[in-house]
Amino acid sequence: MELKAEEEEVGGVQPVSIQAFASSSTLHGLAHIFSYERLSLKRALWALCFLGSLALLLCVCTERVQYYFNYHHVTKLDEVAASQLTFPAVTLCNLNEFRFSQVSKNDLYHAGELLALLNNRYEIPDTQMADEKQLEILQDKANFRSFKPKPFNMREFYDRAGHDIRDMLLSCQFRGEVCSAEDFKVVSESPGVGRQSARAPKEEETRCRQPSHPSHYSGRGSCMSLG
Repeated sequence: MELKAEEEEVGGVQPVSIQAFASSSTLHGLAHIFSYERLSLKRALWALCFLGSLALLLCVCTERVQYYFNYHHVTKLDEVAASQLTFPAVTLCNLNEFRFSQVSKNDLYHAGELLALLNNRYEIPDTQMADEKQLEILQDKANFRSFKPKPFNMREFYDRAGHDIRDMLLSCQFRGEVCSAEDFKVVSESPGVGRQSARAPKEEETRCRQPSHPSHYSGRGSCMSLG
């Protein structure tokens, strides 16, 4: 008897009609389309409006998704022809801080450790890795017996022992005019960077701006062509 009662209860559960579902739905217009009334012009118009709105929504969503995956971008570019070019602040740097042949005994005494040629005991480090010829010259200059040191100036040292632009610059042209070493001036002389020279503009040229921190990764510039 109990089994039969359960079967009756299960069989008694009826699915909700579409009219009941539409009347309880919050989707606008669905209750007017699936109403208990007979098919009428009102229901047909509501159905057309509902399907049209749904189709429009799907079209707009599809178009926006496609537009997103196209990755559109807008670039504005105004091209202006320059009547007169300003010479750029070209900096020639030599990573070799100084010329070994110009280092004197007095230079070694005062700045040998700073130049990584001597240690703090005025001794030559890593002699096995040095060139024999340069090692002999260095040993002779590092012999400070009975040596009387003189005043030392780091700026004077780099001005004397630094690499000269005349030795590095082979040729230079700008706007059809020939440049020379006289068109350059020293803009930096500092340990770890070496001597840097930048072109100084002529009076009739627009003044060029020199960088506040010239790059010291340019290597040795032996020949350049600017136009």
